[in-house]
Amino acid sequence: MAYINLELALLTFIIVPFMAWLIIKFGGRMTTTYRQLFGNVGNFNARIEDNVGGIRVVQSFANEEHEKKLFAEENKQFRATKLLAYKTMAKSMSVSYMLMRLITVFVMICGAWFFIQGKLEMGEFMAFLLLSNIFFRPIEKINAVIESYPKGIAGFKRYLEIMETDPEIADAPDAVSLSSVRGDIRFEGVTFGYESSRTILNNIHLSIRAGETVAFVGPSGAGKTTICSLLPRFYEVEQGSITVDGIDIRDVQLRSLRKHIGIVQQDVFLFSGTIRDNIAYGDLHATDHQIWEAARRASLDDLIRSLPDGMETIIGERGVKLSGGQKQRLSIARMFLKNPPILILDEATSALDTETEAQIQKSLAELSVGRTTLVIAHRLTTIQSADRIIVVNSDGIAEQGTHQELIHSGGVYSRLHQVH
Repeated sequence: MAYINLELALLTFIIVPFMAWLIIKFGGRMTTTYRQLFGNVGNFNARIEDNVGGIRVVQSFANEEHEKKLFAEENKQFRATKLLAYKTMAKSMSVSYMLMRLITVFVMICGAWFFIQGKLEMGEFMAFLLLSNIFFRPIEKINAVIESYPKGIAGFKRYLEIMETDPEIADAPDAVSLSSVRGDIRFEGVTFGYESSRTILNNIHLSIRAGETVAFVGPSGAGKTTICSLLPRFYEVEQGSITVDGIDIRDVQLRSLRKHIGIVQQDVFLFSGTIRDNIAYGDLHATDHQIWEAARRASLDDLIRSLPDGMETIIGERGVKLSGGQKQRLSIARMFLKNPPILILDEATSALDTETEAQIQKSLAELSVGRTTLVIAHRLTTIQSADRIIVVNSDGIAEQGTHQELIHSGGVYSRLHQVH
């Protein structure tokens, strides 16, 4: 093009920076819009998940219309952002297409003027016009590809935001791995609060021997669950230390620490796969025999054999096809398979009926044998056989001892026992 006519080539190339500026300008707008769109998609999907997962609660309160309004609001925001994204994309594509056509018109006008001035022959003019189309056609193709760039970069930036978020609790640089854990646990001057303005635990001193079953009782909000949540480092202590077999848990690799701690909660979380998948989650490398043995020890094997698909039975979203007792047995089977030396039972039977509770308690008793067990319970009848009962209130540890010792002392536990 420059060889044919340098002046006309320079005039033509002046348009290129303007095209680049427009592409960058619209690309920035589209990136911002798509980031907002992906955020709305997340909220939209979360609303659907809540509605589907909590359908029984919605129906039991007859709040279908309320949920429809909330869904409509999320849908409205999603639709508005989606339309804005399409409008921005349409403007970008329209301007790009128009510029490409204007370049051809510009070359024809300038070329005609140069031809009239005698600076350009007819053959040169036609050759220049063809070359300009050949030169700008790849740019048009590149621009079409760039149109999809904002969508990808917006999603990538959201991904980076998550991946670059530093975890609040992480391994120390010189963290060690636990091996042959006995289960001796010590809380030494532990202070903790979920908010800086309010302390839940204040200067807690507690020693738990390996293999001992210790039950925590007390009013809601006193810190029973908090004490047990600090052990696997779901939260970090503000002052003091917690040790396992004499090793500060902050000096232990998180994966190693949690591998040696098993937690059975009241609200059991199950995956939507098969019974086998959920039991095997306790040990991903377990054999079929080990899985069946864990089910037997949790008194779940008879139920599994009575099902048409046995171990391959799909239990539904969060185990919706199972009863509360069956879910709890499955979580216990999972824990038998994991076989941790330290066990935390967080009100594991408080939501079950009396008969089912008795059956689950039997399985839990077997599960606790030979392990350091921390039990959180509201029903005092379920923890009377514990080696030690620790009464927790707003002031910390109020008293501790066996069931009989605390009954005879006439303290807080004795009064709680009389109420129950």
